[in-house]
Amino acid sequence: MANGGIQLLGFTLAFLGFIGSIAATIMVEWKASSYAGDNIITAQALYEGLWKSCASQSTGQIQCKVYDSLLQLPAIVLGTRGLMLAAILLCLISILVACVGMRCTTCLADQLQQKDKVALTGGVIFIIAGLLALVGTSWYGHRIAQDFYNPFTPTNAKYEFGSALYVGWGSAVLIMIGGGFLCCNCSGQDSGRGPRYPKSHPASQPAKDYV
Repeated sequence: MANGGIQLLGFTLAFLGFIGSIAATIMVEWKASSYAGDNIITAQALYEGLWKSCASQSTGQIQCKVYDSLLQLPAIVLGTRGLMLAAILLCLISILVACVGMRCTTCLADQLQQKDKVALTGGVIFIIAGLLALVGTSWYGHRIAQDFYNPFTPTNAKYEFGSALYVGWGSAVLIMIGGGFLCCNCSGQDSGRGPRYPKSHPASQPAKDYV
């Protein structure tokens, strides 16, 4: 059925976004050191993520350090952590809900209306999760841009967007698009029933003459 195909496509897109959100959360390249101006540093590149920071030397050696204290972290890091983890958790819940409500599964096979409602619920949760991931990555990116264009920020302390931000943005969009497809259930009250045809008059009834 076309409705089942749309649901399967939406679930696939949302699942890919779920994997991308996990990858973005783990990645360390949330912001990368900028070489604007006369910035001269001994390391080839500096990266900061949600969990640790890394320095890539010109010799190819990479040194990473996990953040020591949770309470000493900036609010932007703690907030983005919470938003991304909440998005991942909601995606996991939505995957379980959508698997029950999709037409290609056997759960609630004899109750198509309830099955479509469950799929709709899974799609809504996916959309909420995508919004959380989008807010988290956009908030972090806005702070990077704000510090970059701040004239009081030292040149060697300026950072640019890292690859994890782009992965997070793309994943959030995929999750929301997939959730939107899961919400596109075109089923009505007669879902699963055969088409209705107009009642035919029996041929045995005599035709009435009108004057």
